This record gives sequence, C-alpha cells and structure tokens, in this order.
Amino acid sequence: MTNDQQINQPSLFDEETIEIEKLSLYALGEFQSRGLRLAERELALDRLLGAFKRAAEVFQTEELSDEEIAEGLKKLGARVKQVPSFVAKHPYRITVPSQTAERARRFYNDILAQDKSV
Repeated sequence: MTNDQQINQPSLFDEETIEIEKLSLYALGEFQSRGLRLAERELALDRLLGAFKRAAEVFQTEELSDEEIAEGLKKLGARVKQVPSFVAKHPYRITVPSQTAERARRFYNDILAQDKSV
C-alpha cells in the first residue's frame, strides 16, 4: 500500500462522522417536512428525538445518544446549549441556523426522490 492510499483511506471514525451527519441532516429535514419550524428557533432536544429515531430506522442504525446528537448538530453549525439535568430529561437546547435547516431540507428531499426512483 502506498502512502497516497493510506492517506485517502477513510478510518472507521471518519465513516461514523459521515453517518452521524447524514442521520442528523435527514432528521432535521424530516422534522421540517412535518410542517414544524426549525430555523433560528431554540428547541428542546426532546422536540427533535422523534425525528432522530425515524432517521435511525431509515438508515438502519442504532439510535444516537443525546450527546452524539448534540455533537453532530454542533458539527453542522447548530448552537447547542446544555442545561442542568434537573431542568430536562434530555438536557440540550438546539438552535439550527437557516443555512443548515435549508441544507437539511434539501438532503431529506433528495433522499425521498431517490427512494421513489428505485
């Protein structure tokens, strides 16, 4: 194996990050598809958990923990605020920027279009 092949070979961690990103984009897009406003609105993580559960089912993967969801959303540019655990069972407040919400909406619609064409 050459050095170029080693550099370009994705690691398990890279693949996991990509999957969390896809799952997060799908969940945010699915949330919006239900007519719920997402962009620039602070939401309790509880409000998004159903969408993340459905996304995990679509991608046939395990559900993400609260911490994994929070980290994934941070990487997508969302503002994530942790609140004390006595305030909420799932102690995060999420604010998704308009750009990320639009990206998620397009990603979700693209996935639906691919499924219909198969």
